[in-house]
Amino acid sequence: MASPPPSHDQNFKNLLLDYPLDALRLFAADEADDLSSQVQITPIRQEQLKARLGDRFRELDCPLRVDWPDGQREAVLFALEEETEPQRFSIHRLIHYCVDLAELCETDRIVPVVIFLRSGICPQQMQLGTRKKTYLDFSYIACHLAGLRYTDYCASDNIVARLNLLNMTCAKTPRLQVYDQSLRGLFTLEPDPKKREKYVDFIDIYANLTEQERVQYEQEYLTEETRMTSFKEWFRDQGRQQGMEQGRQQGVADMLLDQLAIKFGQTSSRAVRTQVIQADTDTLRRWSERILSARSVQEVFASGTHTAAG
Repeated sequence: MASPPPSHDQNFKNLLLDYPLDALRLFAADEADDLSSQVQITPIRQEQLKARLGDRFRELDCPLRVDWPDGQREAVLFALEEETEPQRFSIHRLIHYCVDLAELCETDRIVPVVIFLRSGICPQQMQLGTRKKTYLDFSYIACHLAGLRYTDYCASDNIVARLNLLNMTCAKTPRLQVYDQSLRGLFTLEPDPKKREKYVDFIDIYANLTEQERVQYEQEYLTEETRMTSFKEWFRDQGRQQGMEQGRQQGVADMLLDQLAIKFGQTSSRAVRTQVIQADTDTLRRWSERILSARSVQEVFASGTHTAAG
């Protein structure tokens, strides 16, 4: 039985929700290239839109509200839509949606963005009026993924760009090399094992490798260790192992903090907690042994020890 076609709309909605800042920097670069990590990005829930817009609700993708710290600027609402085929795009629908959002959120600071997965021609602007005067002049940011060059993003630290390398123009680069760069970007930039597993599937959908290409990838790009099993299973196993190690490290850190509180009768200061949380597992165990004979918190962390960022 054939697998159902992928939901591109849902795939890109996940990107917007999981990596909103990187998504805006890639899909709406003209407006978002100066956004810092200090901004707060909040998705507007579709349930809220449907409840308040009623029959006028038009479910596109997930609008994102950007707020600057301390109110440095007025909030901006990014209205993002994924459109697989440009010929199916309706600029009228997008205008309606933006006007409804403006009324709902009581703002005129809205940036319409359309992410096109395929190449094609579609209207970029719409004007309403007469020869004497234009009464409505509407345009939007169009991000044509197929028009982006792989070579501009193959080493990017923007995880949304790395996940979409296979949707970019890469005619002169072997597909397996693009696939490898996309996977390496995911495992370099995303520490969460669950998200790694989730976006390995995302990359696989847009790679659409044949069985022969998978075998070739394993032979040419993976080490002997990874060839012992399916490369996807190996990537997932790496994520699980990292998660287990992080869990063990957290457990030892919590135990040491409890020991400090019991022996010295006080809650650890913020500086001590930071030092413990950032220590590697071996250092934590050494401190746990030292606490048995230490007469003060300072003796537990005496010179000669070392910490390493987790």
